[in-house]
Order: sequence, then C-alpha cells, then structure tokens
Amino acid sequence: MSANSGFLTSSIGKKYFMALTATVWSLFVMVHMLGNILIFVSAEAYNKYSHALTSNPVIYLAELFLVLVLLIHAFTGFTLFIRNRSTKPKFYSVTPVRVKSASISSRTMIYTGTIILAFIIWHLITFKWGEMYFVTYDGIQMRDIYKLVVEKFKDPFYVASYSVIMILIGVHLYHGVQSIFQSLGISHPRYNKFFKYFGYTYAVVVAAGFFSQPIYVFLAR
Repeated sequence: MSANSGFLTSSIGKKYFMALTATVWSLFVMVHMLGNILIFVSAEAYNKYSHALTSNPVIYLAELFLVLVLLIHAFTGFTLFIRNRSTKPKFYSVTPVRVKSASISSRTMIYTGTIILAFIIWHLITFKWGEMYFVTYDGIQMRDIYKLVVEKFKDPFYVASYSVIMILIGVHLYHGVQSIFQSLGISHPRYNKFFKYFGYTYAVVVAAGFFSQPIYVFLAR
C-alpha cells in the first residue's frame, strides 16, 4: 500500500495521472467538436443531436466523470508545476550548458490550462445554463440550443474571445497530446517524430473545428 501511495505522489505517478486524464479530455474535445460540426448541416440536426445527449440519463454520470477527471488533471498539473518550480536549480557564475529549449506550448501549459479551465466554466454558464429556447420536431419539444448558439456567435466580442480560447486550446493540446505518449512510457526515438506530428495535427484539427463554427455563424448566418 505504501509503495502504491509513494508512486501516486511521486512526479512519475503524477505525470502518469496527467497522461490518463489528458487522454480522456483530449478524446472528449474531439468528439465534442465533431458533434458541433452538425451546425453546418441544419438547426434540426444540431438540436436533435443535443437533445439525444441531454435527454439520456447516462449524461449525468458522464458529466460527473468528466468533471472529476478535469479536477484531477488541473490539481495534478498545478502540484507538478509547484514542485518543478521549487526544485528548479539555482544558477551560479559558471559556464552555462547548452540545453534544448522547451517549446512555447510546453512552457505555457499551466497558463493555457488555467485559462481553459476558466473558459469551461464560462462556456457552461453561457450554454448549459443559458437562455432556454424551445422548438418542436416530430412532436417532441426540445431545447433550441441552435438559436442560442447563433445568438451568441453574432456577438463580435464573444466570437473574438471564443476564437482566442480555441487557439489556446490548440496550443495546450499540441504539447499535451505528445506528452501522453512519453508519460505512459510509449515514446521511442524512432517514433517520437510521429508523436510530435500527431500532436500537432490533433491540435490543429480540434482548434480549427471549433474555430470554424463561430466564424461560420458570424459571417454566413
């Protein structure tokens, strides 16, 4: 038991937790983005998709699971950041050793993560608990989330703010997805370049997918 406890509280154990929780949320944002793409199909398709999700009782368990995973990810990331800062070596008057500098994505993970966490809360307040409009399809009354989305994405300030956050999500995912492989011990010199390109592609696809929605609504609807 003490050995397991020691592993969980060690830097390696925490990074393992970060990788697992990052995997869950990386997959979630991809699925969420793909679902939102239905906005390009029609209001009916978008509303029916939303209704199918929110009317399923399992949604409450899924939401609880995602919240717990997010909190674990955020707390673990913060404790790792504090631990790394406290153990950061002091520099003295000696000839510096050249080391490969970390990417901007890597150096800003704690900051982009904090902003994204605040955005998730803002996003939930805006859409999950926002204005309630209703529409009826095939005799079934459901929430008209499409109308709310269009209403919000017609606001230049909201579109600009949302777009900036999507860029930050892309930056966060770029390093985060790559790190999953390393933290889980899957990385290998032969495949690390592939993991890097995979992380880049994944980040761009997710960020661009989310980014396209407010731009489409603002310019075309």
